[in-house]
Amino acid sequence: MISKLINDQKAFFLTGETKSLAFRKKMLLRLKSELIKNEQTIMDALYADFKKPAFESVLSETGIVLSELDLTIKNLNAWAKPKRVFPSFLNFPSTDKIYYEPYGTILVIAPWNYPFQLSLLPVIGAIAAGNTVVLKPSELTPNTSKIVEAIIKSVFEETLVAVIQGDAMISQELLKQQWDYIFFTGSVNVGKIVAQAAAQFLTPTTLELGGKNPCIIDQTANIKLAAKRIVWGKFLNAGQTCIAPDYIIIHQTVKQQFIEALRHEIEIAYSKNPQESDDFARIINSSNVSRLSNMLKHENIVIGGEINEETLYMAPTIIDEPKLDSEVMKDEIFGPILPVLSYSNEEEITNIIHKYNKPLSLYVFSTNNTFSKKMITSFSFGGGAINDTIVHFANPKLPFGGVGSSGIGSYHGKHTFYTFSHIKPVVKRGNWLDIPLRYAPYKGKINLIKLFLKYF
Repeated sequence: MISKLINDQKAFFLTGETKSLAFRKKMLLRLKSELIKNEQTIMDALYADFKKPAFESVLSETGIVLSELDLTIKNLNAWAKPKRVFPSFLNFPSTDKIYYEPYGTILVIAPWNYPFQLSLLPVIGAIAAGNTVVLKPSELTPNTSKIVEAIIKSVFEETLVAVIQGDAMISQELLKQQWDYIFFTGSVNVGKIVAQAAAQFLTPTTLELGGKNPCIIDQTANIKLAAKRIVWGKFLNAGQTCIAPDYIIIHQTVKQQFIEALRHEIEIAYSKNPQESDDFARIINSSNVSRLSNMLKHENIVIGGEINEETLYMAPTIIDEPKLDSEVMKDEIFGPILPVLSYSNEEEITNIIHKYNKPLSLYVFSTNNTFSKKMITSFSFGGGAINDTIVHFANPKLPFGGVGSSGIGSYHGKHTFYTFSHIKPVVKRGNWLDIPLRYAPYKGKINLIKLFLKYF
């Protein structure tokens, strides 16, 4: 069934219909209409999967997707238009252009933590660029994956966009096929499997992964505001966000003040008992509750720590000074646990951050511009913010992606269109002049070609 679907999509792509900008826009407008019509159903599905609050569903799921659709529809003609570049004098006379060509048939494998947004954003970009798409949504969010499939089936023919549901076995079967491009969002370990599968066919990939995202706070920071913004960024979606602050590195002179500010802000946001708050999501499943629970063993919990396995609840939790080789500091936490480490000099910051692979995000809270600039230029990371968290994700003009083990490639806005487009350079030579310099025999021409290469 999978191979037939891929062959059908490849055959449809070869008809050339997806190369029409009018066709692409028509499909995107249909999708937008269907999403608006089903927004409440989508929000209900997200709540059913892990009690995602309605506000968070709009902010981080439906709202982002609709904004991306509007931006893409508005700008598609400009993005897709061939771009003229200044020609080389060696090719004089010529006209040089860059063309944006669709790859063909795309595989998108989506994660569970933002199951609507991270399914649809790459699909939008792939369609805009003129590709066909097979989407594999997460099996861990069955309600959301079901509505995503229903929406796509109502908008698209399977020869253009199709959804294949299933578990890891289905993903493995999909990865055995030959694709023109693979877009994967998920864990580092699975990302390596995707990269290995893609390598069999030399298939280009975008891998949106994760990592341990440091959040550095110096003694000049506005501690109250920093705590407020960190509580929001860390505990949004119950900490199940790939760009959430993973751990704090704070100057020792303000650490205790910061912990008390965190306590205050958690209580304001989620009440004294976050388990009863309508604004705090749940952990995706029991295995992740167990994984997170194991991180709390033998640690100094100063805030939170409560767990209800039956309801998949874990309280916003702060850990004070864990060891760098402890369970909570080994890998990305991906849950509502925030370790707080202290430092006394910048060398200690460097030693901590360099202990881990390149992160997807890095955050700095400081009113010292020199310190902030030094932190963001000293370390390699996918993207980040100064005096806030995760907000860089919200600007479609900024590319979003990782570096090293936190990911390969980027997307959002026009960057998604370019990700799913082969950038094809073409030189059109004029016939009215043909400079003989490049042709054999070469005797006596070497100094002249050096001059041309140096100055032209």
